[in-house]
Amino acid sequence: MSDSIYPWQQESWQQLQQLRQRLPHAILFHGAAGIGKADFIERFAQGLLCEAVRPDGHACGQCASCGWFAQHNHPDYRRVRPEALEDEPPEGEEGEGDGGKKAAKSTKTPSKEIKIEQIRNLADFMNVSTHRAGLRVVVLYPAEALNMPASNALLKTLEEPPPGTVFLLASNSLDRLLPTVLSRCRKFAMPMPSHDQALAWLKQQNVPDADSWLREQGGAPLAAMAQAESGNRDDLETLLQLLARPSVEGALKVADKLQKVPLTAQVSWLQRWLYDVCALKLAGNVRYYPRYQRELGSLADKIHISRLLAVIKGVNDRRATSDHPLSPKLFLEDMLLDYTAACTH
Repeated sequence: MSDSIYPWQQESWQQLQQLRQRLPHAILFHGAAGIGKADFIERFAQGLLCEAVRPDGHACGQCASCGWFAQHNHPDYRRVRPEALEDEPPEGEEGEGDGGKKAAKSTKTPSKEIKIEQIRNLADFMNVSTHRAGLRVVVLYPAEALNMPASNALLKTLEEPPPGTVFLLASNSLDRLLPTVLSRCRKFAMPMPSHDQALAWLKQQNVPDADSWLREQGGAPLAAMAQAESGNRDDLETLLQLLARPSVEGALKVADKLQKVPLTAQVSWLQRWLYDVCALKLAGNVRYYPRYQRELGSLADKIHISRLLAVIKGVNDRRATSDHPLSPKLFLEDMLLDYTAACTH
């Protein structure tokens, strides 16, 4: 994207500029995945480093600092994120602002975690004078990708921050961060755009069937665009067809077929489906899957509210372990069989 920010971020940008007079040493930007937090904080980082920043807080795009930033080699800037995001093409929230140096090709699967070595590697960067006698900026996302050793190493740095250094972190889930890390950051909420605002932006990007993609991605426009560009609804449809007509045999077949699909995505798909069942039962409306309104209505009529709330809680609890399951297939079987039992008894 250009030096501009997304339309739904204008108010947040204005609020953020008020912090520049007394800049915290660490700001934690939090909100839903797929709304542009990574791009937002990188634009802010560029503005902090710019030598001729505009009155609205945006970088000038012309000075030496902006030139280095555009070339991804600013000496006073570091970006920390999982290896997997450096290897993979942009996708939704995590891929935003890609274009840094690519990790070396390896037969090893790139890590989805931020490791302690990445935090330790910041030591030399933070212990030398800044190149342009200005700020030193570290951008880190997604913060929930920090493994425990990395979280503890970062905590030590946040407890005794080097002078002139600003940490900009982004997170999709505050509840997955250490409370001690949270307590040492100034939290800054990033709102979800309205449906109309997000839909208008997607149409400007010429995304076909934008409304359906947007609903299925929970209203997150960048996630919707990434999924639309992949053009693949096959995995989602496989799961939704089972959810619409649950059976034990179907649950086992779907678990086998989808075991290589990211579990966090599948948990989210099921959470949204259950939200629609609950919303239909209590308020008569559908948010995520209007294409399945008839099937959702049939389930809402049959399932008792206590059983529905129990299965919702079970799926929510599984979200915490979906990143690192012992066995993806067993994880899916267990989740889908629980859903099937709730809907067929």
